[in-house]
Amino acid sequence: MSLSPYVFDASRANFNDLVLGNSRKGLVLVHFWTPKAGPCMVLMPRLVQLAADYGGRFLLVMANTDEIGGLAREHGVTSVPTVKFFLNGAVVHSIHGAEPDSTFRAALGRFVAIDSDPARQQALKAHQEGRLDDAIALLARAAVDHPDDLSISADLAKLLLLSGQPGQALALLTALPNEARRDGRIAPLLTHLELIAAAEQDPETLAAGTAEARFCQAARALVEDRMADALDLLLELAQTQPDYRDDIGRRALIILFNLLGPEHELTRRYRARLAGRA
Repeated sequence: MSLSPYVFDASRANFNDLVLGNSRKGLVLVHFWTPKAGPCMVLMPRLVQLAADYGGRFLLVMANTDEIGGLAREHGVTSVPTVKFFLNGAVVHSIHGAEPDSTFRAALGRFVAIDSDPARQQALKAHQEGRLDDAIALLARAAVDHPDDLSISADLAKLLLLSGQPGQALALLTALPNEARRDGRIAPLLTHLELIAAAEQDPETLAAGTAEARFCQAARALVEDRMADALDLLLELAQTQPDYRDDIGRRALIILFNLLGPEHELTRRYRARLAGRA
């Protein structure tokens, strides 16, 4: 049942279409909740209001963990409330607990356009109408006109990724100055794109034991859903070669910790090991 034009209930039957399918068109927030937990009931109306405030720039899905069962665990949900951000079929961000609205708005700012920017408004409208190429062209022109606006670069990279052009998105972000690449709007997306590019390489073509080979193997392990193997390889990189690709091992680990959530057993184990590095 639709709760509003932008808010829907998830079930076992519709989860893949409602969440994963729609995330290939734009951002989907999934609120994993249960009526047994008070913080969930406090957070829910606030999320509904945010969905209304953003006027369709993201889809909000309510997923009652009592009803969807194992689906929540499959997506790394170990406590409620948890809100996971889905884009292009994957989790790109997680917020645990009934955090203040400012936390959600800050996170949303990384994935959706800001109304006050006319160029981004036009690009968003083109995207919503299914004119992805037009949206990319609009943002590309805006990026040239406003080279210091990192939000435009981030939005353009996301649209390139959605359009099946991760290589172009990676090239766009790697061309930014060092300081810009470390910005909170850019760094997680850049690391995600670096993992995508590495996963497309054949580890057998790389010199065994090199940092590049290990990073490629870690990315391939992620694609093959071998999370522990990926974490092992990334931890080794972070501990032994922090200078490789601006500490890509640590950067990738932090992204994976965020996706898994702070209470996940793998997050706790590998975060402790990472913190203990010399």
